[in-house]
Amino acid sequence: MTTSTATELTGTVTLTRLVLRRDRVRILVWIVALPLLLVLTAASVKGLYSTQADLDEAAASSADNAGAIAFNGPVQALDTIGGQVAFQTGSIGLVLVALMSMFMMGRQTRGEEEAGRTELIRAMAVGRHAPAVSALLVVAAMNAVVGTLVTLGLIALDLPVVGSVVFGLSFCTLGIVFAVITTVVAQITENTRVVHGATGAVLGLAFVLRAVGDIGDGTLSWLSPIGWAQKTRPFADERWWPLLVVVAITIGLVALAEALADRRDIGAGLVAPRPGPRTAAPGLGRPLGLALRLQRGSLIGWSAGVFLTGVAYGWVADDVEDLVGDNDAVRDVIAQYGGVSLTDSYLARSILTLALIGTGYAIQSVLRLRGEETALRAEPVLATPVPRHRWVASHLAVALGGSVIVLAAGGLGTGLTYGIVGHDLGQVPRLLGAALVYVPALWLLVGFATALFGLVPRGVAAAWAALAFCLVIGVLGEVLDVPAQVGDLSPFQHTPLLPADDLAIAPPVVLSAIAAALIVVGLLGFRRRDLGGATTT
Repeated sequence: MTTSTATELTGTVTLTRLVLRRDRVRILVWIVALPLLLVLTAASVKGLYSTQADLDEAAASSADNAGAIAFNGPVQALDTIGGQVAFQTGSIGLVLVALMSMFMMGRQTRGEEEAGRTELIRAMAVGRHAPAVSALLVVAAMNAVVGTLVTLGLIALDLPVVGSVVFGLSFCTLGIVFAVITTVVAQITENTRVVHGATGAVLGLAFVLRAVGDIGDGTLSWLSPIGWAQKTRPFADERWWPLLVVVAITIGLVALAEALADRRDIGAGLVAPRPGPRTAAPGLGRPLGLALRLQRGSLIGWSAGVFLTGVAYGWVADDVEDLVGDNDAVRDVIAQYGGVSLTDSYLARSILTLALIGTGYAIQSVLRLRGEETALRAEPVLATPVPRHRWVASHLAVALGGSVIVLAAGGLGTGLTYGIVGHDLGQVPRLLGAALVYVPALWLLVGFATALFGLVPRGVAAAWAALAFCLVIGVLGEVLDVPAQVGDLSPFQHTPLLPADDLAIAPPVVLSAIAAALIVVGLLGFRRRDLGGATTT
């Protein structure tokens, strides 16, 4: 190591400890929740195929199903339990790990610079690259822990050791790749939201390239980081050499990030922000207009993501009978959602999943209030004649209205593809309505997050824990045999499972009333406390 390199990394160890100390709760949630979700899903997949005949039938039905391949990944050893686990959990797991790396690196790099904390740290005896390297070390360690826990979990399920190791390594390496991609993007722009948006776009492109490539001859999949991970073929004559491609690309991206960082100033990006108009739009002079402007990118991104997920679900729906075949275990799992046909039960499950995904937008949107407060951007707004309740209400309006848009996007995507494949566009309004029935459940979690913001602002992360609970109950509740008293704590369990069930008016009305009460509690709590988290007496 040269003297200049050593100087540039001065303070890396101290900053690494600082990141671990400051974000210990967030880190713990990620590294526990992701492996737990993946291993529980793998256990449920294993429970669906009790005989080799079931596996053979599932393999035959999925081999030529373009929708299943596009959503899940390449067809590899689907006549084995390991192959089915990799097929049904690998793609979504890789996306979640990539998102973990993206959010953590964006927060630790561009987020810290945007808040002005990096400049304060650099005023001490800290090297130029130390903050980014410390963040990268932490996120790489998080990915290593996730990969290790997934590996150990699959081995505990009696899956082959080598396949489990390769499967865990695929998560670890992909997460590190997207951590470095986020670092590169953070050198280009000076806005955290743009970093997340641009990296998210790369992830979306990677998914599309992988999907198109897997439907074809597989060549195009080599242009996708997700494709590199799946080319390791876990549980299907494993191949280690694609990991060398990942390592080489990662080293190249690290060198690129270092070169870009050397060519910019602290707090700035290589691409200067576009100058705004001479005068602000009239709407920006009002809290609602400002809130909508701040959150429009997030709303567009979430809506597009949920719409595309709905497209994938609708694409598969017409073939669900063939995919399930005579597998009674799979049929029973899907049939638990009610309905006179297996297709309606599958659509009900799909719409529920879309609603749970869309809840992520709703919680992120309302917690923007806490982000504005901790970044000290709320004070200048509240120093004007804008009252507190009006400022909070502006962001709540975006969260409540945006959740309707996100759900509608999911229902629209599902209905369009299912209607086109089945030559019945009358499915569009049917499935659009089925998605919008979940609006009160989403609003209840918005109300819960608002109450946390108003009463215990430092505990707003509990809103994400509530979503994780609802996700486990909604997707794995029956498989895990969760007691009814526990499952009933999820508002989604009280929402009619359309189109499989009949519409009942009372549950959505009750959920809406509870949501309104929680929002009022949050507003009153915020009026009583000081900015920053303290509550006045």
